[in-house]
Amino acid sequence: MTAVIYPVILPVPAEVQRLRPKQRVQSLSDCARQALALSAERLGVRLGPLEKDDRGAPVPCRGNFWSLSHKPDYVGGVVAPSAIGLDIERLRPCSPGLRRKTADAAEWALMGHGDVQTTFFRYWTAKEAVLKARGEGLRDLSRCRIDHILDTTHLRVDYAGKTWTVEHFFFEDHVAAVAAGGFRVEWTLARPG
Repeated sequence: MTAVIYPVILPVPAEVQRLRPKQRVQSLSDCARQALALSAERLGVRLGPLEKDDRGAPVPCRGNFWSLSHKPDYVGGVVAPSAIGLDIERLRPCSPGLRRKTADAAEWALMGHGDVQTTFFRYWTAKEAVLKARGEGLRDLSRCRIDHILDTTHLRVDYAGKTWTVEHFFFEDHVAAVAAGGFRVEWTLARPG
């Protein structure tokens, strides 16, 4: 039986969205940690103090790995028994230059006749989730390669000699990706209310 992980996505409260930038960043981080706590609760684990290493990568807590993502409208958190990465992005237009920087011609050829904007954000979030799972920054984005599009919610990314399966979850006008490391994924999306 495959182990299950529980990424949790929460809407950002309107009062947080209205804060000044510096205060908003801290409040978004706090909201993402609430999502992380819910993920840990669903997994049945207790987290202690959450620390980061000197590069800013999350340090496992009590043997549990964790990842956060925070955007203006939604935040997310996930806990897993091995390396994990989570990213959330709003679907929106992007420049051809950014698309070229994110994936090369061979990677774009994998999409066939798919929607360029949706594919771009699938690629971006998948690569960022893998880099987060590895504790790396975006400077290695070009070293992540989309290896295969499995279906509309799964693809494979090759990075540093390892192949990762990434699962996508679409909601509202956003997409979330989790580098799941072989786990079955059960997404939780709390609606604004």
